[in-house]
Amino acid sequence: MSDAAWGPGVASAVGSVPGTDPVEAARMVVGELPELMPVPELPARGVGADVLGRTAGLLVDLAVEVVPSGYRVAGTPGKDHRRAVDLLRWDLDALEQAVGEAGAPEVVKVQAAGPWTLTAGVELARGHRVLTDRGALRDFTDSLTEGLIAHAEQVAARTGSRVVVQLDEPSMPAVLRGSLPTPSGYGNVAAVPEPEVQRLLGGVIEKLSAATGSPVVVHCCAPSPPVELLRRAGAAAISLDASGLGDVTGQFADELGEAWEEGTTLFLGLVPSTEPAGQAELRSIAQPAFDLATRLGFGKKTLAERAVPTPTCGLAGASPDWARRAISLTNDLAKLFADESES
Repeated sequence: MSDAAWGPGVASAVGSVPGTDPVEAARMVVGELPELMPVPELPARGVGADVLGRTAGLLVDLAVEVVPSGYRVAGTPGKDHRRAVDLLRWDLDALEQAVGEAGAPEVVKVQAAGPWTLTAGVELARGHRVLTDRGALRDFTDSLTEGLIAHAEQVAARTGSRVVVQLDEPSMPAVLRGSLPTPSGYGNVAAVPEPEVQRLLGGVIEKLSAATGSPVVVHCCAPSPPVELLRRAGAAAISLDASGLGDVTGQFADELGEAWEEGTTLFLGLVPSTEPAGQAELRSIAQPAFDLATRLGFGKKTLAERAVPTPTCGLAGASPDWARRAISLTNDLAKLFADESES
């Protein structure tokens, strides 16, 4: 593997998979994605297994609890927080077992909510979002960073693999637009300026990269993710849904083109996350990637060198059969990109 932890012919997945059995899930990803394997997430297990609860289980010296409106800061760890911690521990046990059976992947990718999505989704005691309080925002960001570093170290110790961290930031566009509702529902939380969003995220990325010795991936499944902001924050790879980009033009095209020009890898979500109605043909699934490269003025070699195919988003809503099929198609896409670059 290259210093970037991935290269031509490598595929991956966003993170979540269907089902509730961590051993079965770990065996699947270890067997199917040995070069860049995501630690499987199983949100079907409920509280503590979704992206916010799972990430809260990583926090150091902070705890959350479940209230009717979602997750809220708790004074001390209760049953909800302990459940999230237990689920993470069971996942690591399952991963270690699967690696012992099949061998260590070259690179393991761990996923967690990024600082903006986490603090947008967790409430303070008064019901306001954590990100509205500067002190709480700082505390949560520091706690998340410390917890993620410790988690990455655990995964590396249990697998013997290099570890890459992926920060999931689906709420970032809403944070930037100011479209998150207030507790009353009658207003919206004020938009956070881009420089502030970039500075906070950049600090987390810098510390994670230094601690793991590996690049950091940022995933955002919005139709037009803030590519330039993520790149300037230090993301070495940006994971997005490439299947519905359509005719990429204007500023978004410039941001994507500059990202590739500067060496940023794009994790291109191409394989449907749930089984499509028609037949899934490899060429038609790959076509948005070829169209994007052409639109941005890059050759097929760029797809092989600076793109990693993935499903369009997590596979939690898929059937077990389609989840396996989707991962197989993703691997086929990676081989196709590599073959096309040489033709």
